[in-house]
Amino acid sequence: MIAAPTRTARSRNPVRSLLPRPRPRRRVVVAVLGTLLLLAVVSAVALSLGDEPTTPAALWEALHGRGPENTVYAVLEVRQPRVVLAMAVGAAFGVAGGLSQSVLRNPLASPDVLGISAGASVAVVSVIAIGSLGGPIGVVPIPVAALAGGLAAAGLIALLARGGGLRGRRILLVGIALSAALTALTQFLLTRIDVYDAQRSAAWLTGSLNARGWGEATPVLVGVAVLLPAALVLAHTNRALLFDDGVAAGWGVRPGRARAVLLLIAVCLAALATSAAGPVAFVALVSGQVARRLAAVPDIPPILAAAAGASLVLVADTIARTALPSQLPVGVLTGLVGAPYLLYLLQRRRSTRGTP
Repeated sequence: MIAAPTRTARSRNPVRSLLPRPRPRRRVVVAVLGTLLLLAVVSAVALSLGDEPTTPAALWEALHGRGPENTVYAVLEVRQPRVVLAMAVGAAFGVAGGLSQSVLRNPLASPDVLGISAGASVAVVSVIAIGSLGGPIGVVPIPVAALAGGLAAAGLIALLARGGGLRGRRILLVGIALSAALTALTQFLLTRIDVYDAQRSAAWLTGSLNARGWGEATPVLVGVAVLLPAALVLAHTNRALLFDDGVAAGWGVRPGRARAVLLLIAVCLAALATSAAGPVAFVALVSGQVARRLAAVPDIPPILAAAAGASLVLVADTIARTALPSQLPVGVLTGLVGAPYLLYLLQRRRSTRGTP
């Protein structure tokens, strides 16, 4: 009989020593709980603020369907769908950005930078433009169109960057170029439709939660409920992809298939979020980086990225809705925050590499 390997023998295994180390769970758990606490506080504030602010006691009664009819209507029918949608959209963008940055090993990789959001946008604007004709394309639901556009953009990026694989600088450059082309196509479509549809499309393209209800929130909620658990199940695969393909294969992971599955999850989440709120700028990019810094780990925990994204969108929408003289689309505020952060990341990478 062959004796079982001792603990010392197993610890000296050269392959085992290269495997991803266990995540410092205490810091991750603390970061997740802290972010969720912030999200709960901001949710209560967002539900309380409006044309007529609601006191905490009145808010509690309204959430249970009690109290003055106008207060119950304002909380349950006007504010609550918008708050839930903001959290769902932020969570979807956050997970999509975190997965993209982890899989591609690039802090600049996100659905809006890679062109996924632009693909979803051009598909939705096409549906709005053709819908006035009453043809079969005109009755395609916006979430379906956005999902198809995002998947088509992702497939085109993979095709154009096939020489470099699903990683590296090449896919990022291809995505940026495709995003510019799709944005130009969207702007062209806006010039070919009537004024009403152009205004409707332009308002959607800024990234807005105005006049949104449960109808827009449901597809995103379903997508997050299905795809976030899938991302959590594949978290160990995501950590393995931080290493070379040979090491990941030795750990029982097929790198090519793993990258494709994780990026597919990211594309679907980004497309569904875009269909509900439009291409809310920089949320996916910032959420992934915030989650990575809070957790202090090389990979980005999906649950933390979701919480960070939900908090970011809800905070931005609450400020844009209540703290400014006139209500702004949430995408304007996230763009004002995200653009300087993108420049910071570019400068940081440049100084780290020591380039002039």
